Amino acid sequence: MEAASNPLSWDSIPSMPPSATRAVKDITFGSIAGMVSKVFEHPFDLTKVRLQSQVLDTTARFNGPIDCLVKTWKNEGVRGLYRGLPAPIVAAMLENASLFLSYSELQDVIRRINSQPLSHDLSLPQLALAGAGAGAITSFLLTPVELVKCKMQVQMIAPKPLSVSIPESTAAAALDSSAAPISRTLPGPIAVLMSVIRAEGLRGLWLGQTGTLIRECGGGAAWFATKEFVGTKLIKQRGSELTRKDILPWESALSGACAGGIFNFSMFPADSIKSTMQTEEDLRPRGSNAPKPTFLGTAKAMYRAQGVKGLYAGCGITVARSIPSSAIIFLIYDGLSSRFG
Repeated sequence: MEAASNPLSWDSIPSMPPSATRAVKDITFGSIAGMVSKVFEHPFDLTKVRLQSQVLDTTARFNGPIDCLVKTWKNEGVRGLYRGLPAPIVAAMLENASLFLSYSELQDVIRRINSQPLSHDLSLPQLALAGAGAGAITSFLLTPVELVKCKMQVQMIAPKPLSVSIPESTAAAALDSSAAPISRTLPGPIAVLMSVIRAEGLRGLWLGQTGTLIRECGGGAAWFATKEFVGTKLIKQRGSELTRKDILPWESALSGACAGGIFNFSMFPADSIKSTMQTEEDLRPRGSNAPKPTFLGTAKAMYRAQGVKGLYAGCGITVARSIPSSAIIFLIYDGLSSRFG
């Protein structure tokens, strides 16, 4: 009868071993947190990608994040602000599920290597190491999804959108802030995905993997370590005997907000280079025989074009949106873990 008194407890399912139960919870809670946060932040992510993708253009399409948001709203409407949303929702679910699952599992690996009990609290450097490993693993899942997302987010500003032929007057109107919203059919995520596979093979889906790996590896270390550090400091102010499991909702949100800002600012150049590589063929087509963009080559080209400023194009709005977004992720994840854990 006692089991029935707490029907929402996952541990009441006898057929699942503890490790499997924890893995399912990490995947489920991480997916939910990622999905909710992505719906909130997508218009700002679209703005970031469009600003990053114009660094190598001779003439900038947008004068800054506000100008980009306003022109997108005027020319494409609400639908334009959420262009490519299905791909990033999938990416956010994959990213956060993979991050939290890998982070938990890698912590156990570190404990086993150091002959420590699984209940032992790791040091901050060890947590950062687990976060870096989680980010590295996640990067291989993210790159194909982000490739599709980035291509979809620049469809309306591309001179010749993927698989779509449009009159020059229509393409010019996409850049005219006074023009009425444009309504036309554009390829969806599946069509974009299949177009990449047909043109480049499966390997083409991992264009920009180096940038994603650097961003997620370094960012994962910064994200988890900052959250744990700030969260622990806040918890210890209430009592030295309290542990990480005693974190309050506002402490989860505040520490998550700090983590999001530091993650995105510290790793932003790698993300800028990745986005530029993934939109290069759409915005500045060079022909099928031209060599494919490389991470180092794109970084040099961006630096020559606009210096350090070019590597941080769209950084302000990205950091601004990542603060509440990351707060939402950890608020939901920690809340679900506390409620159903």
